[in-house]
Amino acid sequence: MEIEKKEINYHSAGAQIRAYFAAPRGGSRLPGIVLIHDIFGLSDNLRDIANRFASEGYAVIAPHLYSRPGNPSPEEIEKSMAFIMSIPPSEQRNQDFVKSKMADLPESERQMVQRTWSWMTNRSYSTNIEDLKAAFRWLSENEAADRNRIGCLGFCMGGTLAGRLACSIRELKASVIFYGENPPPDKIADIRCPVLGLYGGEDHRITDKVPELEKAMKAAGKSFEYKIYPGAHHAFFSSVAKSYNESAAKDSWNVVIGFLSQKL
Repeated sequence: MEIEKKEINYHSAGAQIRAYFAAPRGGSRLPGIVLIHDIFGLSDNLRDIANRFASEGYAVIAPHLYSRPGNPSPEEIEKSMAFIMSIPPSEQRNQDFVKSKMADLPESERQMVQRTWSWMTNRSYSTNIEDLKAAFRWLSENEAADRNRIGCLGFCMGGTLAGRLACSIRELKASVIFYGENPPPDKIADIRCPVLGLYGGEDHRITDKVPELEKAMKAAGKSFEYKIYPGAHHAFFSSVAKSYNESAAKDSWNVVIGFLSQKL
């Protein structure tokens, strides 16, 4: 199958948002996916995932949620995340340990990492949601996609946003959360689409709270199914991460394709 691949821009609340688009060439009224990146931004790895979905017959838009003026550059995000990923997972939430390691960096690099990490950990998701809603509208108006068959899928930060997007767009037909945080409890009643969650058994910060989401979704009469992969860590799907788990990644891909083929 020949795939159309291109970089695009779309308008959202006073800004031009960059995005990647992939779809079977010449296709029309296909099921669509809003693909949401992790903390690293719109990377080549995410573009590859968009291409994989396009090869399965989907029209995909993957927004770059750091497009707005004043946001860190991809280089700043990459360097900051490289620093954080150099810290043992057991210590990444230990602020004193992180600060001690940060103090060892050259001053210019330390200032950049401090500034970027503070931005990433303290920003509001509200602007991201508005930019994702605009991406949904862009895809729903594109002739390649069927506006009545559009879902979303995200990884890590993007998984968190995929859950929140399900609370925000009534027309969304499916949402897939890859190791993202639970949607706010007071927003779960607003979910109208089936939700699928995929989690690593060793990703305790995220996965240990999944039973809370299952209980809340059931109480609200919402559709939620999930799978936990024993031994898998956070970001197990990312082939460029140290935590990549080939077995879990392959199985979760098959689970996602089955879920989306039913719901979209």
